Amino acid sequence: MRRLYLALTLAAASFAGQAQTYPDKPVRLVIPFAAGGGNDIVSRVIGARLQEGFGQPFVIENRPGANGFIGPRAVADAPADGYTLLMGPVGPMSISPAIFSKMPFSPQNDFAPVTMIGTYPLILVVNSGAPYRNVAELVAFAKANPDKANFASTSATFHLVSELFNLRTGAKFIHIPYKSSAAMNAAVMTGEVTIVFTDPPPTLGMLKSGKLRALAVTSRESFAQLPDVPTMAKAGVKDMEANLWMGLFFKAGTASAISQRMRDEVARGLTAPEVRAKLAGLGIEPDGRTPEAFAKFLAEDIAKWTAVAKAANIKAD
Repeated sequence: MRRLYLALTLAAASFAGQAQTYPDKPVRLVIPFAAGGGNDIVSRVIGARLQEGFGQPFVIENRPGANGFIGPRAVADAPADGYTLLMGPVGPMSISPAIFSKMPFSPQNDFAPVTMIGTYPLILVVNSGAPYRNVAELVAFAKANPDKANFASTSATFHLVSELFNLRTGAKFIHIPYKSSAAMNAAVMTGEVTIVFTDPPPTLGMLKSGKLRALAVTSRESFAQLPDVPTMAKAGVKDMEANLWMGLFFKAGTASAISQRMRDEVARGLTAPEVRAKLAGLGIEPDGRTPEAFAKFLAEDIAKWTAVAKAANIKAD
């Protein structure tokens, strides 16, 4: 027993020592999407702040493809030493487990949550010339004209949120897939589709210029970038909250002291005015919760979207 106690004490001291000197070489920050997108932009903002705080380079590595699976798989295959970090967005980490029966990694078992970077709502968008000017009129139109009611999506994330809207309103908007946010926004502008639930970065400019019209946002509170647009609850659709998120993960088995040190540095960076301003410009609300709180949230979010996928009978394989 004494030997076991001594071994545990020495191990704890070793981990604490690692955390004090960590990092002493560059850290890879892996992003599961191509350069130029919202996750990439946020990663570069956070990476620059971490580089400044730790005094070591944070090297951005874009690993797109395969439904966002390539990046997480690369981190899951890396050593659990704290030198490979994943920017994990809601899609592959929370939505995909709800619709894929088989995945090349387990978001809950293969990774150690570090912290959530931030959250953002989706925006229910229609053609600026559409006759319906609020959600109630839109739903009434869809029920009266089922052959004209459809929605665009580019991924499982947008698809599931749209199906949740169907479930909550009783409407029957039909899914039409598109390859990019720009393409689905263009489809609404030209009248190819009736609605999209889209993310803020590629859409805010079109809304402010009048090219598109926002009917509601999926956040619980009003969205600062669109203060005059109601939440789903205020628009009459209950239980339709759907904040998306992005967060940092290490490989499972990484020393908890290192994860905590990384979380503390991220949380400190998220309080910096210049970081908050950049995230606000993208419509992102900073977070910075603890690893334990993030792990609890992840489990609840996976359960939520699994229930939506089951109710809508959506499977990707």
